[in-house]
Amino acid sequence: MIVVHHLNNSRSQRILWLLEELGLDYEIKRYDRDPATMQAPSALRAIHPLGKSPVIVDGATVVAETGAVIDYLIESYDNGRLAPAPGTDEHLRYRYWLHYAEGSAMPPLLMKLVFDRMSGSAMPFFLRPVARMIAGKAISGYVAPQIALHLDFMEAELAERRWFAGGDFTAADIMMSFPIEAARARGGLDTDRPHLMAFLESIHARECYRRAIERGGHYALLGG
Repeated sequence: MIVVHHLNNSRSQRILWLLEELGLDYEIKRYDRDPATMQAPSALRAIHPLGKSPVIVDGATVVAETGAVIDYLIESYDNGRLAPAPGTDEHLRYRYWLHYAEGSAMPPLLMKLVFDRMSGSAMPFFLRPVARMIAGKAISGYVAPQIALHLDFMEAELAERRWFAGGDFTAADIMMSFPIEAARARGGLDTDRPHLMAFLESIHARECYRRAIERGGHYALLGG
C-alpha cells in the first residue's frame, strides 16, 4: 500500500486527491506544522533529508516533490485516465501546466506570503515602520503585479478551454489547484476573473476532491 507522509495545509493535499482520482488504496502518516514557525516538524527528515512534504513510499520506492510524485503515480497507475496520450497537443499542454504550477505560478504567491508575514512579525518597535515600508514597496512594486500577470494569463487560457490541458480533466488540473487556491486565499483572485473562479467551483465539486479533504483534514486554503 502507498504511504503518504502528509503535512497539514500543504501541497501534499494534491497527492491525496490524485490517489482518490486513481482509486488507489493509501495510508496517511500525518504531520503538523509548528504553530509558531509554520515549518514542518523535524520528524519528516527521517523520511526525506529536506524534511518536506509530500513524500510517498510505495514498496521500496520513495518519491518526493509534488510534480515528481504526480509523474510517478501517473506513469505507474494511471492507464491513460488523467494524462493525455503522448505526442498530442493536449499532452504538451499537460506537461507545461504540470511544471508551470510550481515553476512560475507559486513563486510570487510565496513572496507575497513572506512579505505579509514580515509586516506583522514581532520585532523592536522602531524597526516596524521600516519593515512595513520595505514589504509594502516589494509587494506593490513587484509581487502584486507579477501575481496579476499570472492570474490574467491563466484566466485567458481557461477562457478558451474548460481544463488546463484541454477538454478533459487531467492531473495537470490537480497540480494547478494549489496556486489557484492560494491566489484565492491571499493573492487577490476574485470574481473579476470568472473562469478561474469557475475552475475552483468545478474542482471543489468533485467527489474525489471532497474525499481527499475529508481524509487529509483541515485545509486552510479553503477558508474556515
